[in-house]
Amino acid sequence: MKRFSFIFILSLVGLVLLFYTCKHVDGEEEAREVVRVGDEVLTSRDLKQVLPRDVDDEDSAALADDYINRWVRNKLFLRQAESNLTEEEKDISQLLDEYRTSLLVNIYQQKMLEQKYSPLLSDEEIEAYYNEMQDNFTLQENIIKGFLLKVPLGAPNQGDVRRWCRSANSESLVELENYSLQNARMFDSFLDSWVPFQRVNAILPDPIRNEERFLRYNRYYETTDEEYRYFLLVTDNMSIGNTAPLSYVEDRIRAILLNKKRGEYIKSLEKELYDEALQKKIINFY
Repeated sequence: MKRFSFIFILSLVGLVLLFYTCKHVDGEEEAREVVRVGDEVLTSRDLKQVLPRDVDDEDSAALADDYINRWVRNKLFLRQAESNLTEEEKDISQLLDEYRTSLLVNIYQQKMLEQKYSPLLSDEEIEAYYNEMQDNFTLQENIIKGFLLKVPLGAPNQGDVRRWCRSANSESLVELENYSLQNARMFDSFLDSWVPFQRVNAILPDPIRNEERFLRYNRYYETTDEEYRYFLLVTDNMSIGNTAPLSYVEDRIRAILLNKKRGEYIKSLEKELYDEALQKKIINFY
């Protein structure tokens, strides 16, 4: 019962906090205590900073509840560690300094690498690597193009929506976009870019069980939950085992090519910094 009460209370706190964080007022919102563990306090302002803004109320409440639970557990473990470790064991200043140094150096190196070389990677170079290494770009997931529309069950003209989805010509797509602006809870259009089918399928209240069979014989799917109707149209697809299209792996290839240049560039950057430091007498040997 204690465990149930603890989680129940945190859930209520998360819901109450959601009300406050979603409420817009003039000026800066007052920070309210959400939960306290010893002297450590989580405020509404702290929580608002870590929660995404582009989710609906139900998802936001769930995320808030999850974050509060993790925050409380971490603080409890920290209190236990502080009480049971020796002063020598708790002295991690050197580790923190080494970690900070390594982290900042790597961030700076990556930033300079991307600034110097990323603009120099031509489409021809990326395409050449793709053509040469196609065996390394076999799809491990089904990918699709299309759109997903989510409307309230009581939304008007759903028969027209169904007709527009099934025809999917340019005029119908314009009608769907106009309709979604007034009635849709969500209109996710990926007509011009490949996305993993699994990502789209996970949004559906009744996911499609056999992806490959569906993609082989269907392009339209419709389902409902207690509040919404979902319209999915697949305009193009590629299945597991095929070679991924270049547009789908372009960012991956760019990262590979940048990484190949990394070693050579880091050495030249180190030499440049070292020579400059000697010249400006930043380095002094004794």
